[in-house]
Amino acid sequence: MRVRATAATAALLLAALTACSGSEEKAETNPSAAKESVGKSSKKKVDCSDEPLSQAEWMKSCSDENGDASAGPEEGAGAETLKLGQPAQTSGDGGTGVLQITPDTVVFTKKATGETARNGVFAVVVMKDKAMTAVAADEPAPVSGGGWQWRAPDGETIGFDSGNASTVAMDKYSNADPVQPGSWQWRSQVFDLTPAQAKGGTLIYVDGDEQAHAWKMPATNSGPNVADVKAKLDF
Repeated sequence: MRVRATAATAALLLAALTACSGSEEKAETNPSAAKESVGKSSKKKVDCSDEPLSQAEWMKSCSDENGDASAGPEEGAGAETLKLGQPAQTSGDGGTGVLQITPDTVVFTKKATGETARNGVFAVVVMKDKAMTAVAADEPAPVSGGGWQWRAPDGETIGFDSGNASTVAMDKYSNADPVQPGSWQWRSQVFDLTPAQAKGGTLIYVDGDEQAHAWKMPATNSGPNVADVKAKLDF
């Protein structure tokens, strides 16, 4: 009788300990889930198309809304494909110096600075060029085979001088002097595209060492300076 009683008591104690452990685990798990849920529900909704945002805030809140720009090699690109807002280290004209180039904002419009897109849509891209070494650095001239191109979704390459692109200029974003050490400047590139070519193309830049750099472009106005660029385009 004493052996049976001891066995029964041990079984009851084991059951109580198991129940207690389950309760503690549940108590540890639920608060985290509730906290995570509250964090998600309280996240501020950002208007990515018009609000003036810092580059960091735009990358955090908006970059994923504009499609997945893969972080791996894109077929046929010969370069890693980055997202709008991500920097690339590039060689300066003639291989002199290093420019960190960051495409910042893209705006699509039929008219800009009094001109109408011959092919239907202007794609206006503004970027930051920053000198990264102790010597001045510049983008290579298009005549040398370097500079900017737009690759359409079907693979067609559109040059910087397409349609009426060269007639669009914005003072703030039209710097063209070599970038001095320790400084950066705004630049811009305009493409005159058909509506189909503008739907999610790829921005290509060939640097001073003839290396290609690529950024996947959203199909809608995107970036932290959309409002300012639109204002400069006489919207």
